[in-house]
Amino acid sequence: MPAKNDENKMRVSFDLDEVLFVNPATHETEDPLPFPLNLFYKERLRAGTPELINTLQQMGYEVWVYTSSFRTIGYIKMLFSHYGIKFDGIVNGTRHLNEVQKGRSEILPQKVPTRYRISLHIDDEAVICSYGREYGFDAYQLDAQDDEWKDKIIAKAEEVKRKRNKIKQSRQKQKPGSDGPGIK
Repeated sequence: MPAKNDENKMRVSFDLDEVLFVNPATHETEDPLPFPLNLFYKERLRAGTPELINTLQQMGYEVWVYTSSFRTIGYIKMLFSHYGIKFDGIVNGTRHLNEVQKGRSEILPQKVPTRYRISLHIDDEAVICSYGREYGFDAYQLDAQDDEWKDKIIAKAEEVKRKRNKIKQSRQKQKPGSDGPGIK
């Protein structure tokens, strides 16, 4: 059972393809992994990914991957471990199908972050970001090369956290038996 403090941590998730994994012809990237690892792990990380993930975690956020890719969770964990990154959770296409879609007759979006209590999801696809209102999560669309992407994502995470805290405080004030406005 998670500690009470863990339940209050805000979760931020990242898509992989075109968000964390990018084309070096169009985006600045981290250095490739050394030989022979680069033969197995061919994906290239967007420049600044390790710094951003580690900064978010140091700030108290849980950081997840939520991808429609069918790369195995083990593969994702190992690849990122070589860059000094340890995610708090990973949802790949297989896990999504087994835990979210689960034989439902209606087709759900390929990502439903709220199923995993994810408050902010970073994706390159506008359609995924547009589902935020309907499914109760905030989204940040990231695709093109952007030298300020790390700062923008941190600012968005802080904005979402402030919004969540206001909602939480408002609900606490409205609970029966709580000291509401004007009651001493």
